[in-house]
Amino acid sequence: MSKSAWAALFAIIGLTASPVFAGDVVRIGVLNDQSGLYAEFGGMGSVEAAKLAVEEFGGQVLGKKVEIVAADHQNKTDIGLSTARKWFDADGVGMITDLTNSAIAIGVQNLAREKGKITISVGPGTTRLTNEDCSLTGFHWMWDTYSQAVGTARAVLADGGNKWFLLVADYAFGHQMAADLTKAVEQNGGTVLGSVRHPLSTSDFSSFLLQAQASKAQVVGLANAGADTINSIKQAAEFNLAGTGQKLVGLVVVISDIRALGLSSAKGLLVTTAYYWDRDDDSREFAKRYEARTGKKPGMIQAGVYSGVLHYLKAIKAAGTEDGKAVAEKMRELPVQDLVSKNATIRPDGRVLRDMYLAEVKSPSESKADWDSYRIVRTIPADQAALPLAESKCGLVKHSQ
Repeated sequence: MSKSAWAALFAIIGLTASPVFAGDVVRIGVLNDQSGLYAEFGGMGSVEAAKLAVEEFGGQVLGKKVEIVAADHQNKTDIGLSTARKWFDADGVGMITDLTNSAIAIGVQNLAREKGKITISVGPGTTRLTNEDCSLTGFHWMWDTYSQAVGTARAVLADGGNKWFLLVADYAFGHQMAADLTKAVEQNGGTVLGSVRHPLSTSDFSSFLLQAQASKAQVVGLANAGADTINSIKQAAEFNLAGTGQKLVGLVVVISDIRALGLSSAKGLLVTTAYYWDRDDDSREFAKRYEARTGKKPGMIQAGVYSGVLHYLKAIKAAGTEDGKAVAEKMRELPVQDLVSKNATIRPDGRVLRDMYLAEVKSPSESKADWDSYRIVRTIPADQAALPLAESKCGLVKHSQ
């Protein structure tokens, strides 16, 4: 047989073998930033959290081995979409999770909708995922810009912080967060005096902080996340914003951010979170398992990936199939119950309804142990932490009414 004939034969074998192999394995993809400003936000920690969920479930479902695959989208939409397309079309991936970066999450969720695949967004914040761009097979698991804006704004306003200035990450997440926060502040009697947008992965916040200082606002809200939040808080301390009477509020803060800042720099910071490792026995148990693998306590994003993967596997078992639409239907039917989530439910738009927690960062003298970072100020009920369905632009909601 000629070389060209052998090449053609191997090509045919390769094309036919892949679907057979994929059929023997249930593959779940963790797609996120593993090397950039959100590497600690979710990153490889999310991959380990997904593996923990698979192990807890028993490593298989419907008689098939469950496998986790992972990739770094580098916060580049083209890389994220091309990876997702390859996973769906060639690698037999049935669900993609984490998806930190709102623009990438929207693109991947739209692609998954076309292909009948599942997405469980944990890292991104934009409410578009369950609003304008909602999907029958798309879910938003832990938090969004609405939950962070409403919870934090109400608490700060109640404490007298009525005049705000916003530092906004210049992409879909930041824009939506700023819009939701402005609405929450104004509806509760406050005023947003101004805002400024900064590029992603900014190293120098000096010009933006000078504008915040000049505004004379009582509160400077940080509509950013990851390393951008850490850098802006550090540089705000250098500009002595607190010394001039301005309070800094981090709208998307995870425990790794507090770790990077240190309690001396972060003390008094108000944050809204869907998970804190020391809240109850179950949250501590998950944190113990996670820390044994990673040497760190889990943040809200890693905890959400664990919960989402576990629920997805439960839904496959209940549906008796990996078909995306059938699994999505079961996901909505089943209560979300695990070490991280307590009796959470899923709305028709794909938003998971769960309690959120307003927390204040402890001072060094208040902290009694390593990672003892938060004092829970109050619980935000689930029905107050998500955009009301009456305001939804999701076609699934209109169809269900």
